[in-house]
Amino acid sequence: MTTSLLEAARAWLAEDPDAETRAELSELIDAAATDGDAAADLADRFSGMLQFGTAGLRGALGAGPNRMNRVVVIRAAAGLAAYLKETGARGPVVIGYDARTNSDVFARDTAEVMTGAGLEALLLPGPLPTPVLAFAIRDQGASAGVMVTASHNPPRDNGYKVYLGDGSQIVPPADAEIAARIDAVGALADVPRGAGGRVLGDDLVDRYLTRVAALVGAGGPREVSVVHTALHGVGSDIMLRALRLAGFPEATSVAEQAEPDPAFPTVAFPNPEEPGAMDLALARAAEVGADLVVASDPDADRCAVAVPAPDGWRMLRGDEVGALLADHLLRTGVHGAYACSIVSSSLLATLAAAYEQPFVETLTGFKWIGRVDGLAFGYEEALGYCVDPGVVRDKDGISAGIRIVELAALLKAEGRSLLDRLDEIAVRHGLHATDQLSVRVTDLADIARAMERLRTTPPTALGGARVTSADDLREGTATLPPTDGLRYRLDDGARVIVRPSGTEPKLKCYLEVVVDAAADLGAARAEAAGRLERLKTDVRAALGL
Repeated sequence: MTTSLLEAARAWLAEDPDAETRAELSELIDAAATDGDAAADLADRFSGMLQFGTAGLRGALGAGPNRMNRVVVIRAAAGLAAYLKETGARGPVVIGYDARTNSDVFARDTAEVMTGAGLEALLLPGPLPTPVLAFAIRDQGASAGVMVTASHNPPRDNGYKVYLGDGSQIVPPADAEIAARIDAVGALADVPRGAGGRVLGDDLVDRYLTRVAALVGAGGPREVSVVHTALHGVGSDIMLRALRLAGFPEATSVAEQAEPDPAFPTVAFPNPEEPGAMDLALARAAEVGADLVVASDPDADRCAVAVPAPDGWRMLRGDEVGALLADHLLRTGVHGAYACSIVSSSLLATLAAAYEQPFVETLTGFKWIGRVDGLAFGYEEALGYCVDPGVVRDKDGISAGIRIVELAALLKAEGRSLLDRLDEIAVRHGLHATDQLSVRVTDLADIARAMERLRTTPPTALGGARVTSADDLREGTATLPPTDGLRYRLDDGARVIVRPSGTEPKLKCYLEVVVDAAADLGAARAEAAGRLERLKTDVRAALGL
C-alpha cells in the first residue's frame, strides 16, 4: 500500500458524512496494512472517481471515490446544481428514488444540495418507478430531474440518473458539462446544504395512473388473466392499480416478489432477462392458468412478457414485444415517428413503412430514442418501450404493460393469442429472428481487448455468410453520433452488432436474420434458428473470449 493511497483514503475518510461508510473505510485501511486482498480492494476504490456520463452514475455501494456513496452523490448534486444555474435553467428540480439500499438517503442529500444552491427541490412521495419521475418533470414544469436507481443491476449497486426539463435523459454535451462542474466541486464541507425540499402529494401518482389507464380504448374487451411480478422492486402497487383503473380483472401478484426488498432474495440478478429471474412468475402463471405474465424490473421502467406456448411458458424477446406494440399502435392509427435503437430488430422499419409512417434509428438508450422529433413509439430490445411519449419521454414499463395487456385481451376475444399475432406479422413482413450473445467479464480490459481484436482482425465471414460491410461506429454515420460499436452486414441479409454494455461489465453481440415465411412459417423458423446458432458460434470465436 503506497503512501499516496493511504493519504487519499484518510482524506476521504475525514470528509465522509456517513457513519457506515466511514467505519467500512476505516476497517479497510487498517486491514490493508497486512492483508493483500484488503490492499487491492482499497486500491480499486481509489483508482479513480466514478465517472458521470450519459447514464449518470452507476456502481457498487461502498466507501471511496470509485463507489456509490454520499460523498459521490453530494458532489454530483453540487455539480448538477452549478450547471443548472450557469445555464439559466428555470423551474424546480424533481427528485425520485427506488427502494434500493440508500436510495432515499441519496435523494435527501440531493434535495438539500439543490435548496442550498438556491434551487427549489421537489421529492416524489415515496419509492416509485422511474417513469413516474419522468412524468413528474413535465407535470411540474421542472428544469431537471434526478432518479436514484440502478434499475436492474445487481443488489450491491445503486445509481443516479439525470434528466433535463424536456423530460429526456441527458446526452452530450450536457453530460460532459455537468461532469466538469462535478470535478470543480471543492471540499465537501463547502457545499451549501439547505432544507430537504418539498414532498409532492399522492395526487401526482394519481395523475400518472389516470393517464396510463386512459391509453386503453374505451369499450374494448377486458377479459384477460394476468400474473405480475415486481422482482422485489417498486412496480407492484403501481402496475396493479393501473390495471384496475383501466378496467381489467385483478391481476395475480407473485407474492414472494411483490414487496420492495433491496436484498432481492429470490433472484441472483433482478433482471427479467437473466436465467431464473422469472421462474416464480412462470410457475404461478401455470398454476392459475393465466393468459400472460407481465414483469417489471426493479424500477419498473422495463417490461417483460411471457405467454403460454405448446411446450410450456415462453418469454417473449424484447424485439417481439416491440413488434407487437408497434403493430398494435399502427393498426389503431397512432401516427408519428417509430424509432428504435440500432441493436433492435429491423422489423420496426418494415412495419412503419407498411403504414407509411416515418422510421428513425438511434443509438442505444432512451436518452436518444426519447429525443426523436414527432415520436409516436420507441423501443429497444432490452425490454424498454415508450408508448406515450407526449407524457413520458422515456421507457415506461407500466404504460407498456397496460398496452400489451390490452392487446392480449383484444386477441383473446377473437380466440387468438399474442403468439398468433407474431405469426401473422412474420408471414406478412418476413420472419425477423433475433438473438444475443452476452459475455460478462470480471476485468473490463477484456472488453477493450476484444473490441480491438475485431478492429485489427475483422472477420470476413460469419455463420457461413460473407461479411459485405463492416462499420466502425466510433466514426459515426450520416444519422448517428459516434459510439463504441461495430456493425457487420452479411450477404444473406443477416446483421451483427457488437458493443460494450453501458451499464454492466458485459460485451453484447446482437444477431438478426430475416427469412421469408410466406410459404412455410415452420420451415422459416427452423432455418432462422439454425442460422442464428451458426452466427453465435462464429461471433464467439471472433471475440476471443
